[in-house]
Formats: sequence, C-alpha cells, structure tokens
Amino acid sequence: MGMDAGIEMKSVELTDAAARRIAAILKDEPGKIALRVAVEGGGCSGFSYTFDLVDARNADDLAIEKDGATVLIDDLSLVYMGGSVIDFVDDLIGQSFQIKNPNAVASCGCGTSFSI
Repeated sequence: MGMDAGIEMKSVELTDAAARRIAAILKDEPGKIALRVAVEGGGCSGFSYTFDLVDARNADDLAIEKDGATVLIDDLSLVYMGGSVIDFVDDLIGQSFQIKNPNAVASCGCGTSFSI
C-alpha cells in the first residue's frame, strides 16, 4: 500500500554463512552492534566496498537482520547494492566476505571493487 514510489528498492540478502560469521565477530566486539557495508568511489574497477564494525545506526540505514547478525547499509550505498547477496567464503585462499552484486558489470579479481 503506497510502497511503490516508482523505483523499487531491492533489498540485500545475507547468506547463512555470512550471518553466522558476522554474529560471531560481533560477539567478540563489546559495544559493536552491526557490520556496516558501504560503497565508495575508488578501487581498481571504479567502486569498492568497505566493511566496518559500528556501535550505532543512522536514520537512513537499511538494517538486515538474520540469526543474530545485523548488517547496516546506508541509502546511498543501497542504490548500488540493491539485489546483492553478502556471502562469507572460507576456502584455501582465505576467509572473506564477498558481495554478489547483479548491478556490477565488471569486477576485479580481489572481489572488493566493481563498476556499473
């Protein structure tokens, strides 16, 4: 009801692995309430992601909650990240958060920057 204001803001999803990892990290960081994921200009493909543990949320944040984990994404970053899936990968190369972003047309090998 009245939710469709012309552009549909797609949400961002957390995989179970990412939620488990974020919840575990937050448990070890007293006072931190969420992982903030943001998009910044720069990086080898034009944009890059930043990950920060934060102790407060802003009014314009989208909060994604799953299994005791909270991820915050600000309005501006959400424009670039709508429909993305945040995953946590643990493989031979190492452990990392990865964002599968359907809006990104080119991404670099490091998985942290992309272009639209």
